[in-house]
Amino acid sequence: MPKVLNNVKAVSEALDVAMDKWKEVVVFGEDAGYEGGVFRATEGLQAKYGEERCFDAPISEAMFAGVGIGMAINGMKPVVELQFEGLGWASLQNILGHMGRFRNRTRGKYPSPLVIRMPMGGGIRALESHSEAMEAMYAHTPGIKVVCPSTPYDTKGLILAAIESPDPVIVFEPTKLYRAFKQEVPDGFYTVPIGEAFKIQEGNDLTVVTYGAQTVDCQKAIEELESKNPDITIELIDLRSIKPWDKKMVCESVKKTGRLLVVHEAVRSFSVSAEIIATVNEECFDYLKAPLSRCTGYDIVIPFDSGETYHQPNPIKILAKMEEVLNYKF
Repeated sequence: MPKVLNNVKAVSEALDVAMDKWKEVVVFGEDAGYEGGVFRATEGLQAKYGEERCFDAPISEAMFAGVGIGMAINGMKPVVELQFEGLGWASLQNILGHMGRFRNRTRGKYPSPLVIRMPMGGGIRALESHSEAMEAMYAHTPGIKVVCPSTPYDTKGLILAAIESPDPVIVFEPTKLYRAFKQEVPDGFYTVPIGEAFKIQEGNDLTVVTYGAQTVDCQKAIEELESKNPDITIELIDLRSIKPWDKKMVCESVKKTGRLLVVHEAVRSFSVSAEIIATVNEECFDYLKAPLSRCTGYDIVIPFDSGETYHQPNPIKILAKMEEVLNYKF
């Protein structure tokens, strides 16, 4: 029977299913054991599986990222929780310098099946370093896969796919969506393929590509636009997987609509949107009816508390950008 879950409970469900399926799975991080994590994503796992498989780590991101890598290359399936993405700076030497390199470094002898979960993004009025969206930096690193689910179904399926993967995967979990809504989720084990986007709705006039918390904002903006312009239809794609990303679905959509808007809350320069726009420009140039566009965060340190609402894309900003692209005339 399916369960009705929000995103944070979908995380818990995925970890529970994985720990039951694979004895090699261990879960740890700051407060991830007894307390169940700052967002209670690991709540109940220590009581069910014991302190050896779900435990608290010291306040040292560099240390437990490194420990996770060591476990992975020695046959375990560790799932490491960084309390917030912005607290992961201390772990970068291990993540960028080692995690994705062991398969190549050992010529395939020692893969690194490690999963690192990171709550990410704004929307909860957290302090500095608690609202970062730095997915592009990790996606730029060879050997690492990066996913960012937006629904409970995808959250559970992508986490299980990440744990099943023989290579390291970083799972970004938008904090704004942890308890935003609920969805029916299949019971038991299933996976969402890493690298496959999801087409939320079909359209003919504009392709909107997004992921994470902005999927909800884009849906609201599209609903407003289409209600005012019934002859216009928007194709909305949720990437789900940032690296690898679904180039085929995006390019096929742009070849149909001739227009593209990419939306994310991360800063604009050298971002996921930059990669998507460059690829579409290379592969779909002859089909374009308007310049490729994006609606993103600004190139600033993310403001904390209420200031983050000015930094993030919202339905009003997205609507304005869609109208700009649709009204462009060569």
